[in-house]
Amino acid sequence: MSVAIITGAGGLVGGEAAHFFCSKMDLVVCIDNDMRRKFFGEDASTEMHLDNLGASFENIVIVKADIRNEEKIAGIFEKYNSDIEMVVHCAAQPSHDWAMREPMTDFSINATGTLNLLEATRLYADQAVFIHCSTNKVYGDAPNSLGFIELERRFDLPTDHHMHQLGIDETFPIDQSLHSIFGASKLAADVMAQEYGRYFGIKTGIFRGGCITGPKHAGAELHGFLNYLFKCTIRKTPYAVYGYKGKQVRDNIHSFDLVNMFWHFYNNPRPGEVFNAGGSRHSNCSLLEAVEIAEKLSGNKLEYSIVDQHRKGDHQWYISDMSKFKKMYPDWTYKYDLNDICEEIFSVLCDAE
Repeated sequence: MSVAIITGAGGLVGGEAAHFFCSKMDLVVCIDNDMRRKFFGEDASTEMHLDNLGASFENIVIVKADIRNEEKIAGIFEKYNSDIEMVVHCAAQPSHDWAMREPMTDFSINATGTLNLLEATRLYADQAVFIHCSTNKVYGDAPNSLGFIELERRFDLPTDHHMHQLGIDETFPIDQSLHSIFGASKLAADVMAQEYGRYFGIKTGIFRGGCITGPKHAGAELHGFLNYLFKCTIRKTPYAVYGYKGKQVRDNIHSFDLVNMFWHFYNNPRPGEVFNAGGSRHSNCSLLEAVEIAEKLSGNKLEYSIVDQHRKGDHQWYISDMSKFKKMYPDWTYKYDLNDICEEIFSVLCDAE
């Protein structure tokens, strides 16, 4: 029997992974404890998504567990043991602002929780492929020193800059910069996942996501900017942009395209390998450009304000260089571009209103 274990299965990437892998594995074990409700409030709860997963697929098992509970996690892995063929680790505390409020909680989830899963994999399923959802925040704010130019609606690199065409690659330094508390806890998990690959030989793949998005996102003010921005535009709710004149640039990758990267890696894993995973030049926008798209699709004007102070450790510009993954896995390609993503988010949010 082939088993996949997915943590954070009620969230955007975890839920997408559960849908994707239930047709490829005999059994998918979905772990979640709805911490998102505690992080961001009732509207961000994942309980409904988990219930829908359990009701929609006969080969999905829902386990309500906290990844910080070492004994509970070990028990799950011991139960399925060598039948576990892959672990997709998506559970996390995902917000800069929330991490600042409770650093101990943030680190215990992002770092210690990841270590619990890696160790359980080593002890009970050492042949499994371990997918770790990391973040571009592991690079800290060092990308802000690249030397951007200011355009009408965005910041960008000069056309003669060596990173202009492709973006930031995996060799970019990860230390000597301001990360935010969240970025530091995710960096600890990122490096540990690499170490379990390089030191113990576990088939770990580390995916440093850009802005991961899609219609299944329970967007909240502190996390999931594109989805939340569209909600505010549709509902005519005020929206705050933090710093950089609203010209900060994000690359956006659909959760399906990210999970499809996991699938390609699973079929040809490399222990301790690191990949940037974002929309690249294929799919990116500034905050102001995202507002324009939301207004055009909805027909509403968004009431937004620009706060002078940016969030600590926030990126002024970030576009992922995807060439390493594309070279290693040439059969992978994007299914969604920015327009596809925005139209899908808008359609699903309108149906929910």
